[in-house]
Amino acid sequence: MTGRRVVSLVPSLTEAIAASAPGVLVGATDWCSHPAGLGVARIRGTKNPDVGRIAGLAPDLVVANEEENRAPDLAALRAAGLEVLVTEVRTLEQAFAELARVLAACGAAARPGWLAAAEAAWRDVRPPAAGRGRRAVVPVWRRPWMVLGRDTFAGDLLARLGVDNVYAGHAERYPRVPLPRLRESGAELVVLPDEPYAFAADDGPEAFPGMPAALVSGRHLTWYGPSLAEAPRVLGAALHGA
Repeated sequence: MTGRRVVSLVPSLTEAIAASAPGVLVGATDWCSHPAGLGVARIRGTKNPDVGRIAGLAPDLVVANEEENRAPDLAALRAAGLEVLVTEVRTLEQAFAELARVLAACGAAARPGWLAAAEAAWRDVRPPAAGRGRRAVVPVWRRPWMVLGRDTFAGDLLARLGVDNVYAGHAERYPRVPLPRLRESGAELVVLPDEPYAFAADDGPEAFPGMPAALVSGRHLTWYGPSLAEAPRVLGAALHGA
């Protein structure tokens, strides 16, 4: 598979491919911030990729995700004659399996060390018994307020780290919930990642007076790639410090 040309439409996969199959990436989104200084063509965002520019790069493969990328864009890429590999990641186990599949398709010579390190790091995590974690709401957007609901990768990681998502049983994966209802949900904690919305110390915690707030790294909570190796430590420190 030498000489492969790959375009990535997913920031976490961009980082994983760059770390594991150096030189194969020829294009990535404007949101692909890792690794720093990645010198590839930029093809706009995850939700509005420039199909013509991607086709012009003549990739052998485009990697995407069913949640981050829109079906019409993926259909347009296929209509342009491009091979598109679409991942689905809603649990940690799925993340590890999909990463192995993507890296093999990109021509990675061997199973990367960071992937083994990530599996080992999460293997050592001992989640509390069901119902014994801290009940939390996990906003991912404001104006309007949106939170983690059912079947999300981030929710799975939090559960393993002792956080019971109040909305884990909601019919929607990312429900819109008015702020007064979030405040009255019975949560003991609000978890505020810095992406997709950039929650910060002065933007988010003030909406939940009297409730402890954990400001966490969105890259460690929502990305599946090399960051998974340090995610248990980084997220655990933020959650237990709140």
